Amino acid sequence: MTAAGITVEPMQAKYNLQVGRLLVYGFRGKFQHLTNLNDDDLAQFFASLLELFPAAMTTRRVIAVYEGEVIGTLSIKWNVGSIIKQEKKASASWKNFSRFSKWNAVKLFLGLWSLEHKPQVGECYIADVAVHPGHRSKGIGSMLLDWARQHAQAEPRLKLLSLHVSGKNPRARQLYEQMSFRRHSHKISVMSHVLLKEGNWYYMVQEITK
Repeated sequence: MTAAGITVEPMQAKYNLQVGRLLVYGFRGKFQHLTNLNDDDLAQFFASLLELFPAAMTTRRVIAVYEGEVIGTLSIKWNVGSIIKQEKKASASWKNFSRFSKWNAVKLFLGLWSLEHKPQVGECYIADVAVHPGHRSKGIGSMLLDWARQHAQAEPRLKLLSLHVSGKNPRARQLYEQMSFRRHSHKISVMSHVLLKEGNWYYMVQEITK
């Protein structure tokens, strides 16, 4: 998938740190309440996480690349109901997190856990999407969402594309609505409110047409 020199490509390990920085841009506001890590250390934490837990059979991350720079990223996970036992082998060691202090690491992992969503059978869930601040309003988010929709359409057993959006992010919610997502439900999460200061979430869905 390409547009104006931008390509959407499969994630590669060599981009872990660049993607880590993107995740900081996208989610700094949530995680700044948990830790006193600076942006560089937080980016390194996310990069270490990507190295420790590479993509499994039912997860995938893609990146938007422009002139060799990663300017956007999106990850999905899905459930087609297959009973497949898979062991996710870590490609790095937990020692990679020793630089952050145990307490910082524990708080960050708790914050990530509070955002976890387990897809139902037939559901393809967008776990995260982030675009570099210098490249926003250029259609990159829409490109990444289009990729997710095309992935779901290519799998016959997937019937639904879904995501969560914070009640504090009306701009993102508007984009999703423009991309044919509709509000399915609304929830108040005490856990994410305590950990991330964001407890108001909308669950949005899009039926997949084959």
